[in-house]
Amino acid sequence: MADFLLKTEPSDYSFDDLVKEKQTVWTGVKNFAAIRHLLSTKRGDRLVIYHTGEVKAAVGLATVVSADTDPKSPTDPHVVIAAGKPLASPVTLATIKSEKLFRDSPLVKMGRLSVVPLSVAQYRYLAGG
Repeated sequence: MADFLLKTEPSDYSFDDLVKEKQTVWTGVKNFAAIRHLLSTKRGDRLVIYHTGEVKAAVGLATVVSADTDPKSPTDPHVVIAAGKPLASPVTLATIKSEKLFRDSPLVKMGRLSVVPLSVAQYRYLAGG
């Protein structure tokens, strides 16, 4: 099992949208490094949903339901995610940047990366325990 953070612009697709739909195919990933991370997801992987734009905070949890990462279409992985619980309190980017735990994380170093791998400790921190 692995952990990832998925970024989304809430005006395009928010965590609340995911909760209402219960599941969605995660689309719109354009950056090659982010696509590579999405391609590495597996069923059961834990996810943190992060709102970009004006919010800039981790807001909820989700899981990978299925990951069809057919090598014939490596730039368009078909990853289905399911909504989990909202975080008790959003974790802002400012808070994340202040934590030593994230000092070398692509979340901080590569701000435009929309799919970011997380260590177990980073996931636990964001998930609140």
